[in-house]
Amino acid sequence: MLKLFSGSANPALSQEVSKLLKLPLSPSEVVRFDNSEVKVTIGDKVKNDVCVIIQPTANPTDTHLMELFFFADALKRGQAKEIIAFIPYFGYARQNREHRTGESVSVNVVIRFLETIGFSSVYTVTLHDEGTEGIFSITFKNLSAFNILGKEVAHYLKNNKNTEEVAIVSPDQGGVERAQIFAENFFHSNNVDIAVIEKRRNMDKIHESKALNLYGEVKGKTCILIDDIITSGGTLVHAAEFCMKRGAKRVLACVVHHDFSPNAAKVLGNSPIEKIFMSNTIALKPGQKFQSLKEVSIAPLIADEIKTLL
Repeated sequence: MLKLFSGSANPALSQEVSKLLKLPLSPSEVVRFDNSEVKVTIGDKVKNDVCVIIQPTANPTDTHLMELFFFADALKRGQAKEIIAFIPYFGYARQNREHRTGESVSVNVVIRFLETIGFSSVYTVTLHDEGTEGIFSITFKNLSAFNILGKEVAHYLKNNKNTEEVAIVSPDQGGVERAQIFAENFFHSNNVDIAVIEKRRNMDKIHESKALNLYGEVKGKTCILIDDIITSGGTLVHAAEFCMKRGAKRVLACVVHHDFSPNAAKVLGNSPIEKIFMSNTIALKPGQKFQSLKEVSIAPLIADEIKTLL
């Protein structure tokens, strides 16, 4: 039997998946003590069951990771047959290489924890670097949210997919392949030019970068900025401003994860970006919503994947 559990990071998403599957969430309890420790208790018998836990590891990342680890331990002690993690947002994914001498490669550490604690497989959504998949020694699958988001963008544009009028833009050099894949799926053609913003990141200051140049034709076009994560919003806003300076008619954005810093909603809400399409991999906190944000649910994407396990 398959049993579905929800961590505390995004219960609304878990509930939506549960409804789509017509599979109730199994009871569990997460207790947080005043000393910041957390305790997880499984309220169901799970012996010989396949157990799925939905838990994004977004801010507070460390807290949500520890909770996920404790879910695995509790299920393992209950003699679950398999323990499967659906991690819609994979915390520490951006710390995937040693950018400066002496830095930790934190995503490697998180993966080792997941493997050691007892997970048989891990699913995530639009991982920052697909190359991270090669680090896993257990079953791993990276689902893409861009198809769902792309359909919303197309509907917003009234299905205008003319490459003469729409330009796909990567806000930095590292996202070119991501933007290319989105463009090919969006236009149903591999003959698509991508505009790219040249960006320089300040490695000594967190979340600070500067747009230097734009390569590609955007004049008179609707630009769609493609990225996987927004934190401060600086990269996306600078890219949008560059597009407008180069004669873009308007700018939209399609980004999977809203891992917002405290001022991100204000920065993005006051930007020249007309509409920002984002998924609900991360639960929005109070004050993080703004008028130009359009949140699109990825519950169908997760539910369809879980159906293959039934």
